[in-house]
Amino acid sequence: MINLTTPLTEDQIINLKAGDMVTITGIIYTARDAAHKRLVDLIQQGKDLPLDLQGQIIYFAGPTPTKPGEVIGSIGPTTSGRMDAYSPILMGKCGLKGMLGKGQRNQAVIDSIKENKCIYMAATGGAGALLRKYIKACEIVAYEDLGCEAIRKLTVENLPALVINDAQGNDYYKL
Repeated sequence: MINLTTPLTEDQIINLKAGDMVTITGIIYTARDAAHKRLVDLIQQGKDLPLDLQGQIIYFAGPTPTKPGEVIGSIGPTTSGRMDAYSPILMGKCGLKGMLGKGQRNQAVIDSIKENKCIYMAATGGAGALLRKYIKACEIVAYEDLGCEAIRKLTVENLPALVINDAQGNDYYKL
């Protein structure tokens, strides 16, 4: 198990290989396709983003409602391919270094991961109730009107993930 601490640096990323098991500690952000579209629209308009993505990880997830006394509801990964149109822009223009979701990415995303020295990781689908236990704090930082798809800032501790696409262009699904 390799321990990653956010924000990610190229030194942390460059030696990771597709198939490595990692844990993530620090700040990560949630965002799904509606939020990604808004972020990319701002970039294309030359406007500032509501958060700094330099060295950060975006978790493709939208939590269920939070129960009383809990930090967050169930928070399993969503299908990452829905963000494929947006991810290369966020890596190239905003310094995004990590993505966490489920499923395969298209070749343009894999090429951008390699070009920008990033990683794509998978969280365990169907285990959202378990994954919430690694989240120590949660706050909405943008697009509250999107409900569960609002961008959230999560403080995580030892969140487990599997490296799928590494900075050398390797793809775990094709090994």
